[in-house]
Amino acid sequence: MGELYITRLHEITIVIYAASVLLYFIDFLNSNRRANKIAFWLLAFVWGFQTIFLLYYMVDQGRFPVLTLFEGLYFYAWVLVTLSLAINKLLKVDFIVFFTNILGFIIMGIHTFAPVQYDSYVMSEQLISELLLIHITMAILSYGAFSISFVFSLLYLIQYDLLKRKKWGKLLWRITDLTKLDYWSYILNVIGVPMLILSLILGLQWAWIKVPDLAWYDAKLIGSFIVLAVYSIYLYLRVGRELYGKALALWNVASFLIVLINFFLFGKLSSFHFWYQ
Repeated sequence: MGELYITRLHEITIVIYAASVLLYFIDFLNSNRRANKIAFWLLAFVWGFQTIFLLYYMVDQGRFPVLTLFEGLYFYAWVLVTLSLAINKLLKVDFIVFFTNILGFIIMGIHTFAPVQYDSYVMSEQLISELLLIHITMAILSYGAFSISFVFSLLYLIQYDLLKRKKWGKLLWRITDLTKLDYWSYILNVIGVPMLILSLILGLQWAWIKVPDLAWYDAKLIGSFIVLAVYSIYLYLRVGRELYGKALALWNVASFLIVLINFFLFGKLSSFHFWYQ
């Protein structure tokens, strides 16, 4: 196999792994067995790819590939995926499965995008650029989910106000019922949060490689973790405290305002965001 071909397959594996983590997160919050089943088979696909590469490295090197740091990382990621599949199938402990896969994703990301493992400087730089592309794409997808969730919450508040004031006009009937608005704002945040987590994992790796003097107090970095925190609190209030209705919608609207501040204001104050070479 050529180096470029192997790299592309590793990148595809990372994307599939991200989809699996997203579905495991949905199952973790909602006990959604369909999401769990799809996530399991996506993870099994990842495990299959990893096993093929592991066997290939064994044949290519003529030994078990664990003697270097990057060989060890790959075997470690394979072990985590294997254990995750076993736990999911045998023990049914969703909490452990989800966080095991987060750790596995981090290790896979480090192995796949670490430039020092490639002999070609051009290949290393291309890989780092693709890491940045995946990070930005995931971040924008998560922000997109938060944006639509905000719209649903805003419509919820408008509908709530119309009902409270007994305004029975055309606008009331054109907006769907409160239950659906509340549900879809929640579902979109369930999608947005794990996407943001995965984006931050890959973004931190890119920054570690490309910005050696990275300031961990960078405005955009802190802002991104604040966004993650406020939406995590939203999910906790909804799932853990079983909070519904107007109060949760207001929290969601306020959370999206933080997203806008982070995207537009903190991005300008950042020492490395929107800088690319």
